[in-house]
Amino acid sequence: MLPLKEKDKPIIQKLLAAGCCARCVLRFCCVSVQAAYRQPPEETLKELQAFIKNVENGKCQDSVGQDSTDENKSQDTAASQAPEDPPNKRAKLEPSMAGAEPEEEAATAVRLEDGNAHVCVVCLGILQELCGSIQALKIAETVKAGNYEFDTLVLSLSLPAQLCVREHSCWLHVKKEVREKGLVLNKDDVIQVKEAFKWIMQGMVAKELGGVAVVTKSPFEVSLEFTHSETEPDCHFLATACPDCFRPTKNKQSVFTRMAVVKALEKIPDAKFLKHYPCPPRQPSSSCSPREVQCLHVSVFVAGRYNKFCRSLPQTPWVIDGERRMESSVEELIAAPILSAFRADGFNFSSSGREDVDVRTLGNGRPFAMELLNPHKSRFSKVQMKQLQETINESSDKIKVRDLQIVTREAMGRMKEGEEEKTKSYTALVWTQKTIQREDISFIDNIKDLTLNQKTPLRVLHRRALAVRQRTIHSMSTRFLDSHHFYLGLKTQAGTYIKEFVHGDFGRTNPNLCQLLKTDTDILELDVESVDVDWPPPVPE
Repeated sequence: MLPLKEKDKPIIQKLLAAGCCARCVLRFCCVSVQAAYRQPPEETLKELQAFIKNVENGKCQDSVGQDSTDENKSQDTAASQAPEDPPNKRAKLEPSMAGAEPEEEAATAVRLEDGNAHVCVVCLGILQELCGSIQALKIAETVKAGNYEFDTLVLSLSLPAQLCVREHSCWLHVKKEVREKGLVLNKDDVIQVKEAFKWIMQGMVAKELGGVAVVTKSPFEVSLEFTHSETEPDCHFLATACPDCFRPTKNKQSVFTRMAVVKALEKIPDAKFLKHYPCPPRQPSSSCSPREVQCLHVSVFVAGRYNKFCRSLPQTPWVIDGERRMESSVEELIAAPILSAFRADGFNFSSSGREDVDVRTLGNGRPFAMELLNPHKSRFSKVQMKQLQETINESSDKIKVRDLQIVTREAMGRMKEGEEEKTKSYTALVWTQKTIQREDISFIDNIKDLTLNQKTPLRVLHRRALAVRQRTIHSMSTRFLDSHHFYLGLKTQAGTYIKEFVHGDFGRTNPNLCQLLKTDTDILELDVESVDVDWPPPVPE
């Protein structure tokens, strides 16, 4: 039995006459019992017809004079045993429709007789033939073909924006009837198409997938999109009526987004709406068209530290004027095995700073993180992550990875937190133009917290804004090699341009090593010895 009340009768009559399907009628009656939507729509329609007839029978019996209690009982018994007339014939004779226009009476008869033969004027077929076992099977087949790893899934639905317009029209259609009868019905209580669709489909999809739980929140999402080109013009009048609600955006193909349409419907007065749009909506000639089912797993984040041992390897793919330079990169050497293992569609790579192509990264390595997009495999044990790390390290002698682990999105932010306050240590091989002795460079060891003013280096000016940045060299140490060479150790604030400090960058970095030694100097080799970021946490060997 449908949980309907006598006050729902005029709403049911109005909506069936307008061309609404049985399930949409339940929505407008604010029926929130999920089982009511899961039963076949043909049965629901029969129950709605029977409900209308029974309500009328009850009213007729109440109006008849009652001579005795026994007579009333006999009338009740006779009424309960009397065979039901065909619903369409009774619909024509209902007293509540006596004042209706002839066209509306005829429409009611046709709708009640044909049932779901017509496409619903509100849901455009979504809660009719597009919502059943066939669609559930298609969803399950797509999910299985994707070979995803998941325990639960969430169904998401993208509907044509014009459904909002049609629903608003039907709401206005029943609103007058409800008010005239002194009833109260809140539009916010009407069950949404999306909600009803999920109530119907969740159990079917779960069954097709062998009992996988279909829930309201899950890292694995299966999305369905419906379009209906025939009724797309339904929204167009709103652009004239509420122009401030529709603003072109770069990423949207149409200004008539669902959000914009809802906003416009909230603003437009009822009289203005009815002036531009029919109430109830016109009968569509076809149902919505379902687009391809899309599966999407939330991103998985992998972090670790890498060492780079090669002086001819860029951190990221090096492309200049559309032409590839260097055959590989740190990013690609790390990403390829990880991408394959997680069976992800793509990735985003980030790190705590970056080294130049000719700079090595030694010590405990540089922290890095990868966002894996739509991974089909998402569960890895610590042992499996260790094996993946070994696979990366065996694939190339140019890099090495350590502390490889799965992290959360929130933890990713720790890599960038206070990045400029972190310190980094370097070793540089320095050449001097003039001859030097050990004692000529020893004073450098005593310099502490030297503040530099660094104008954006010429070599990166094409990709970084022109600015003067203050950076600090916390300490330095020297190791004499010969009369023109020495090693310079530096502990600096993150973001310090070491090469520019050594050679001066034509005076764009002040002070610089040339000024300190009173001779031209240049950097021949540079190594990153440590990046003092305490993330990600070390993984025990």
